[in-house]
Amino acid sequence: MAIRLALKVDVDTDRGTREGVPNLVEDCQKAGATASFLFSLGPDQTGRAITRVLRPGFFQKVSRTSVVSIYGIRTLLNGTLLPAPHIGRRNAGVMRNVREAGFEVGIHAYNHYRWQDYVQTMPLEAVRAEFIAARAEFLRIFGNEARTAGAAGWQSNGKSRQVYDEAGLLYASDTRGGAPFFPRVDGQVFQTLEIPSTLPTFDELMGRPEYPDESIVPHFMSLLRADQPNVFTLHAEIEGMGRRTLFQDLLAACQKAGVEFIRMDDLANELLANRAAIPVRDQVLGTVDGRSGLVATQAA
Repeated sequence: MAIRLALKVDVDTDRGTREGVPNLVEDCQKAGATASFLFSLGPDQTGRAITRVLRPGFFQKVSRTSVVSIYGIRTLLNGTLLPAPHIGRRNAGVMRNVREAGFEVGIHAYNHYRWQDYVQTMPLEAVRAEFIAARAEFLRIFGNEARTAGAAGWQSNGKSRQVYDEAGLLYASDTRGGAPFFPRVDGQVFQTLEIPSTLPTFDELMGRPEYPDESIVPHFMSLLRADQPNVFTLHAEIEGMGRRTLFQDLLAACQKAGVEFIRMDDLANELLANRAAIPVRDQVLGTVDGRSGLVATQAA
C-alpha cells in the first residue's frame, strides 16, 4: 500500500503570505507535490501574541525556535507598536495565484491572534461573527465560498464546530493526531468531517537536542504510515521562509521514497464517499509534545 501525504499550509501573517507562500508554491511545484493553503484573511496582530507569555512552555519554545529570526521584528510588532496590516486586502493577488496554480485554498482565520487566544472563551455569537468575517473576505478574494477551514493554533470547541456546520464546509482540520472522524463535543455530534494533523510540526522539533536539523527529515519519514492518511501542517513563515531548505529536503526525501501527495479536499471526498464508515470521536483539549498550551485532539 502506497504511503500518502497531505500537506496543509497554515498562513498566519502578512509577511508569510507575501514571501513564504510563493516560495512554498514554487517548491511544491518543483517536487510535483500538491498542498492545501489555509489563509489568515484579516488584520495581522501577531505582536499581541506576547500575551501568551504565561503559558507553560512558552519561553522554552521561543528560545529554541528563534522566533525573532523566523518572523522578523516587523511582524512581531504588528498590532502593538505598529499598525496591524490587513492581510486579505494587501495580498489578494498572491492568494488568487495559489488557486490558479492548482492548489486548494481555505480559511485559517480572520484574525489569527484573536481566534487562537480567545475562541475558547468567546460566546457563540462572537465565534460566529469571527468566522463570518473570514468567509466574507474569502468570498471577496476568490469569488466563491470556502469549503474548508483549519483553526488557528488548533483551537476548536463546540461553538466553532457549530459555526462550521452552519457554513456547510466539506471538511475541517482543527485537531491533532489520529484518523479522520466526526467530532463529538459535550455529547453533541457535528456533521463536518474532521481530518487531523498526524505529524509533528517543524517548530515542535526545532532546537531540541534530540532533533538536530539533520535528523528532522529522517524522523518525519519514520513516522509516515501506510494504513491511514498522513497530514503534515507546515507554516508559510517557517517552511516557506526561515527553514525553507529543510522543507525542500523533506520533499526530496518523499520523492525518493515514492510518497504520494494528496490534496486535503480530494481526501475528504474519498472518505465521505463511505460516510457511514467514518467514526464519531470525542474532541477534547490536550497537550502535544513540543507545543505550549492546549490544543484540540481526539479523546484516547
